[in-house]
Amino acid sequence: MAETPLDTARIWVEFADPADTTEVPQRFRCDLTWLTSSWTCIFGSGCKGIYADRPDDGCCTLGAHFTDDDDVKRVKAAVKELGEDEWQLHPGSTKQSAWTETEDGALKTKVVDGACIFLNRPGFPAGAGCALHQHAVLTGKPPHTVKPDVCWQLPIRRTYRTVELPDGSTWQEVTITEYDRRGWGPGGHDLDWYCSGNPEAHVGREPVYRSNRGELVELMGEPAYAELELRCEAHLASVKAARNAYSRKMLPLLVHPATLAAQDARKRA
Repeated sequence: MAETPLDTARIWVEFADPADTTEVPQRFRCDLTWLTSSWTCIFGSGCKGIYADRPDDGCCTLGAHFTDDDDVKRVKAAVKELGEDEWQLHPGSTKQSAWTETEDGALKTKVVDGACIFLNRPGFPAGAGCALHQHAVLTGKPPHTVKPDVCWQLPIRRTYRTVELPDGSTWQEVTITEYDRRGWGPGGHDLDWYCSGNPEAHVGREPVYRSNRGELVELMGEPAYAELELRCEAHLASVKAARNAYSRKMLPLLVHPATLAAQDARKRA
């Protein structure tokens, strides 16, 4: 199915961070169109991978770049718990140098045989997919507590900017939105397939703000997530009212177009 345009209309909400105690106020700017969409990860259930010649890799082909020392430390602790029965490409050592490499001066997970060293390939007894993710599920841990930042955040994107008003006052704006192709940089437009705007991936039973609650709390904090949840619920109530009163003509302004396309496909099936 065709991906939806990157410049589709969005509905945003802004609110102050209720837990903020800094001198420069912090405000959240959240993409309700994305956060109330029906996107879900379909790895192993229809995901075509970002490259056509590596359909079983999902978005794991390139390996994962680490954001900071805390990111490395978290993954390093998880690696020490992985056994060869869980990790197909176990290098025989859990030393950091055994599973990381440097690319353009940045530390990242190694790429082995065309994809991330932590990616178990189809046919592996423990199952295909991220060894770190599978280990988290097996041990009852939230996957985002053991995986690299870029892996568990995708396809949610958090960015920062400083907003300055004419009177000289400022605040830090934290944007929570969809990690679409543009988030990958110029190369994102060359990906052969991508999930966030594709109706094939908008088949989740719960909207993103619910299905990815753990990740959003990690990105925003519990008090801010509670504020977001209230606004998402109100937005969904507006969508329901719009469906009843104005039919589907106005819904592209309220609902992610990939979610609408997925709903249309299910009705035609």
